[in-house]
Parts: sequence; structure tokens; C-alpha cells
Amino acid sequence: MFKDLDPILHTPLRLAIVSLLISVKEAEFTYIRDKTKSTAGNLSVQMNKLKDAGYIEIRKQFKDNYPQTVCMITPEGIKAFEQYVTNLQSYLNTKP
Repeated sequence: MFKDLDPILHTPLRLAIVSLLISVKEAEFTYIRDKTKSTAGNLSVQMNKLKDAGYIEIRKQFKDNYPQTVCMITPEGIKAFEQYVTNLQSYLNTKP
């Protein structure tokens, strides 16, 4: 009846990061930090967990002589998010 929820996505900040990237495909670190209202340190830790799971890619580069970090959702991340939403619906569609 109740399906397992992906523990990687089942934290508020990681779910927010993936939800944001689903809608924009890629975003700068500062944009994600501002939208999620997280600290840089916590965001960095959670993004690395998503990267280790293969759900996002992180590209570090320079833009106008300043370091820039860009995050992108991967096809595996999209698939995991869609599965998470489907599994979450099993909790919402229960009848007493």
C-alpha cells in the first residue's frame, strides 16, 4: 500500500534543490541558496549528497574572473524525482 520514499530526496532541502532544478534544468549556486533560504555550508553538503547519488551534476567555472558553481539535474535525478512523487501519492490516496 505505502511505497518506499527515496531517503536521498526525503529531506526538505534536498527535495527543494531537486524540485527547483526540475523546473529550471540548471541554476547557479547562489540562485539555489537564495530560493531555498539555506546557508552556503548546508547547501553545499546537501548538493554533494545529491551529486554522489547521481541526481545532479555540479560544474565549477569562472565567470568574469569570479568562481561560479552551476548545478544541473541529471536524467537519473529526473527519474528519481518522478518516482518519489509517484510513491508519495500512495500516502495521499488512502481511504479509511
